[in-house]
Amino acid sequence: MADIYENSIDNEEELSEQPVTTDPVTGAELFEHFRFVADKGQQLLRVDKFLAARIEKSSRNRIQQAADAGCILVNGKSVKSNYRVKPLDVVSVVMDRPRYEFEVIAQDIPIDIVYEDSVVLVVNKPAGMVVHPGHGNYSGTLVNALAWHMRNIPDYDVNDPRMGLVHRIDKDTSGLLVVAKTPDAKTNLGRQFFNKTTKRQYVALVWGIPQPMQGTVATNIGRSLRDRLQMDTFPLDGDMGKRAVTHYSVEETMNYVSLVKCVLETGRTHQIRVHMKSIGHPLFADARYGGDQILRGLRTQKYSRFVANCHDICPRQALHAQTLGFVHPETGEEMFFSAPIPADMQALIEKWRLYSPVE
Repeated sequence: MADIYENSIDNEEELSEQPVTTDPVTGAELFEHFRFVADKGQQLLRVDKFLAARIEKSSRNRIQQAADAGCILVNGKSVKSNYRVKPLDVVSVVMDRPRYEFEVIAQDIPIDIVYEDSVVLVVNKPAGMVVHPGHGNYSGTLVNALAWHMRNIPDYDVNDPRMGLVHRIDKDTSGLLVVAKTPDAKTNLGRQFFNKTTKRQYVALVWGIPQPMQGTVATNIGRSLRDRLQMDTFPLDGDMGKRAVTHYSVEETMNYVSLVKCVLETGRTHQIRVHMKSIGHPLFADARYGGDQILRGLRTQKYSRFVANCHDICPRQALHAQTLGFVHPETGEEMFFSAPIPADMQALIEKWRLYSPVE
């Protein structure tokens, strides 16, 4: 059995597990890594000792750190390491990412660091890079790169859930992410995301021209009942999924596609991709949500070749996390960062700008 602090897949590509609860402080979705039920004859025993005896390759110190981070639940409620386990107690270890089976290995992978100080780091992730190690992606991820970059910082532990990435973006989405280098920074930034005080703006190329050209999509988002690898929208007043709100505005129209800016009020898995599809405008080249098909325009041979060339230029969903703003967790300073649209997506946009539907 793996270490209590092993990281896991980002819930971007595999969607292999579902969250079991949410963090009452930050609102982050929490995933169960371990579950034990105490025997009927269980004598009173500190929960850190109880877990240390049941989880291989894990020390009491790390279990105590997990408890400090709110990752140890007894009967569904967070407890500290001195809680005494009673007969039939259900003891769970939860984290803000699903479980995976391998320890994070530091790798010397170049990363585009936009800003860094002793407390936070902002990175511009390229498209194609997975955020967390997971099934089929055990190396080459952003977390592997961060482990290498911060290998000489004594207090930074890439396996410690009290620090690290505060939010995530999909493998094939490019753009800005903030990393907390201390437990206090992660708690502070997590609260900002939960309280919706952060500023996150994405730019996307979508099929068609949304009407109205400025609006809000508000639904619940949860795992699709038809396809386990997709997310789907559900009614806000229902029991399925969690509340998700996206504000969008059309910035430019180019015949059969539009350049759209999206501002996130929440941060659900695949949120922009699902919301734009739900209003009839999937992201261009988004294979998972139908955007890799020709959804607008006459299906002439010439046009089909043009669209195929566009896919060759940008063979991934045309989505970029362009801006990120938050209050510095230590200084209280308002910070704002911007990352230019990457070359593949910019070339795609320019190609559509030059396209004329006239034969």
